Amino acid sequence: MSDLNTRHKNTIALITGGAQGVGFAIARQLIAEGCTKIMLAARDAQKGEKAISELSSANVNVQFTSFDLQDTQACLDLVSTTVKTFGDVNVLVNAAAFGGRGTLTDTSAELWDQMFFTNARAPFFLMQGFVKHRIEQGGYGSIVNILSQCAHCGQSYLAPYSSSKGALATLTKNVANAYRSNRIRCNAILPGWMDTPGENITQRKYHGATDGWLEKAEAEQPMGQLCKPHQLAELASYLLSPNAGVMTGALIDYDQNVAGAYPE
Repeated sequence: MSDLNTRHKNTIALITGGAQGVGFAIARQLIAEGCTKIMLAARDAQKGEKAISELSSANVNVQFTSFDLQDTQACLDLVSTTVKTFGDVNVLVNAAAFGGRGTLTDTSAELWDQMFFTNARAPFFLMQGFVKHRIEQGGYGSIVNILSQCAHCGQSYLAPYSSSKGALATLTKNVANAYRSNRIRCNAILPGWMDTPGENITQRKYHGATDGWLEKAEAEQPMGQLCKPHQLAELASYLLSPNAGVMTGALIDYDQNVAGAYPE
């Protein structure tokens, strides 16, 4: 078993949604465990530059590519860009997502398409490009998809979001099964309610939240907190590392509320 501080010394990572939140936390954790080459990808170039400045050092090369998740060719190009930049890529994290609101009865075709293009189609083609490259290199590699507890069901106002995450859950297992003989592992983490910059925006935009909403929400949780990106990042790092062995096709619930449990 490799040492915790060096188990990612041979990792060359591509992380979507890497400019903030979960993706950024995973990048930071990989660096703490020896990774020296990371491509961050997101839409906002300003956030990307900020992330680079926080993560880069004399021994760590962090690059950023601005891209549109709804652009299929951009997803494929992102893999080739990473390879051109670092000479290879052997780890992929699909952390970027769109979390708009919509019920069954008020979701437009445009919102449905935006949700699925971002949350399901983009990871599909990112994994397509990644797997093709790894097979050309003789196999081996690891993928972690960040899903959501909403993949199990979700609130009524998350009908298209939950559906898109459910699709990615099935895709995770399909990819894991299809390429296990190539030693390419694919797993997913399904976090519950998370404390991220994106969630702060969402709560204020869709639910009328004001200052202090986080403290109130956390006080009502069984363990007194929302899910934290830096804690989840340690799990993601393990799944991406050689330490995870043959683990593939796993959908890991990451929450303090247990799916299928009911009040006593």
